[in-house]
Amino acid sequence: LPTDAQCQQVGTEVDRTLINFSCFCKKLETKKVTKNCEIWILVTLFLIIFKVLVATAKNIPTTLEGPFKPLTRRFDPSLRRGSDDLPINHPRLQKNVTSNFPDQISVAISSPTSMWVSWVTGDAQIGSNVTPIDPSSVASEVWYGKESGNYTSKVKGNATVYSQLYPFEGLLNYTSGIIHHVRIDGLEPGMTYYYVCGDGSISAMSEESVFETLALPGPNFYPPRIAIIGDLGLTSNSSTTIDHLIENDPSLILMVGDLTYANQYLTTGGKGVACYSCAFPEAPIRETYQPRWDAWGRFMQPLTSRVPLMVIEGNHEIEPQAAGIIFKSYLTRFAVPSEESASNSNFYYSFDAGGVHFVMLGAYVDYNSTGAQYAWLKEDLRQVDRTVTPWLVAAWHPPWYSSYSSHYQEFECMRQEMESLLYQYGVDIVFSGHVHAYERMNKVYNYTLDLCGPVYLTVGDGGNIEQVDVDFADDPGKCPPAGENIPEFGGLCHINFSSGSAKGKFCWDKQPEWSAFRESSFGHGMLEVVNSTYALWTWHRNQDTYKEDSQGDQIYIVRQPELCSKDCI
Repeated sequence: LPTDAQCQQVGTEVDRTLINFSCFCKKLETKKVTKNCEIWILVTLFLIIFKVLVATAKNIPTTLEGPFKPLTRRFDPSLRRGSDDLPINHPRLQKNVTSNFPDQISVAISSPTSMWVSWVTGDAQIGSNVTPIDPSSVASEVWYGKESGNYTSKVKGNATVYSQLYPFEGLLNYTSGIIHHVRIDGLEPGMTYYYVCGDGSISAMSEESVFETLALPGPNFYPPRIAIIGDLGLTSNSSTTIDHLIENDPSLILMVGDLTYANQYLTTGGKGVACYSCAFPEAPIRETYQPRWDAWGRFMQPLTSRVPLMVIEGNHEIEPQAAGIIFKSYLTRFAVPSEESASNSNFYYSFDAGGVHFVMLGAYVDYNSTGAQYAWLKEDLRQVDRTVTPWLVAAWHPPWYSSYSSHYQEFECMRQEMESLLYQYGVDIVFSGHVHAYERMNKVYNYTLDLCGPVYLTVGDGGNIEQVDVDFADDPGKCPPAGENIPEFGGLCHINFSSGSAKGKFCWDKQPEWSAFRESSFGHGMLEVVNSTYALWTWHRNQDTYKEDSQGDQIYIVRQPELCSKDCI
């Protein structure tokens, strides 16, 4: 076993990992826990060497080899650009429990030792006149334990309802079922828990579900697989995305906005449309069909009842209604660690998952440097200890860097306000959606290749009804006019480039140098953090679902703290 001095040393990645495991063994030894730690160390060494050998054999590139020459894989014309939404009576969307039994069950991270459990009971109402259910009429309870069927602990939470009201003749109103949120505290890291939820006083408990807690923050423990999805919706393409994701067995899910696309409908339901303004030019307000939210919750339950789902809002969650109220569905249905991360806002928050600190930012609330979100972000980043959580990952809905025509430079104002702060604190990876396609950037800062900049990834390709984006701003005739792509929140800050081959122009005439790879296909991403400097990123295309060992894009993202060290990191 190592000496105390050895435990403080910083060596190579393998040495550091082995020393930390050895130090952990020493702690176990003092607690008289009889574990064969030497075997643990050998297994760890084997796994590290095995990953290196596999990567070498597969010739997976790393960002150390970058910046990469821009590459485009054009849309495959043999594929459909999109598909219709699943009908509301589709088996995967239908309610399969009676009124007071839990429906739409999901879990989310509250802290490294606590978890949110959420569900819905009762029946939603839709019509000209709707009366909300009393949320106190059904209790909010979770029973849980470490063995199946043996629930040694019980905890209660809170419940609420919300309404979506439209003060226009002919539009229907909606009031939800009872939405329950219960926080379970005092959980052990890396432990499997079995649970049921509901109201035990009326024998209305759910069937048993199971979740596994993640490791405590630390430089050598990471979630095995982190799934990233954006702009999902409820189409047959969405089904393929989720089925493919389930096969890849994630331990955590990031949903980077635009969930249900309930606002592609009139309040009367019917068939959803790919272009709302085209289909309903006379609509007095952007209507929604709120039962699509309930359908989405049921669609996701087989996955989200056991794997934590961490969401951030997108433009399709705005959903304006009477009295200027917006985002009511999003704010009511999801429990996020806003209080736990001191943001006190469901629009932005942060959390830890092993050695990764995640920052989820809101693009549809004030992001100016004088605002509350910016002040919170600055303090949150200041408090990050990179010796405990080496990886710093950020996510929000609209991308700052995108070479597609759709939403081109749409959130340039947000980039100008926040990018320097993220760069200052050494953010490693940024995930966004909004553009319905895939794109991976070279490391970039302020439109300039920079080895200390983040790797930006656009994954707005979940499969929604609006179809995949296929046009690039650098294609002839596809550069959008500077007055287009107006954001639904914030100002317009479109700029011409000040350097490089696009100097003085609004669009490049070729794929920008900061765009490493782009492809118009539906799919999802998976991040596997190997250690404190290496993380394997894989983009899985839907059309590769049934192909053995096939990826649309794969690369090791490598942190270089010794190159990019800053006083604050």
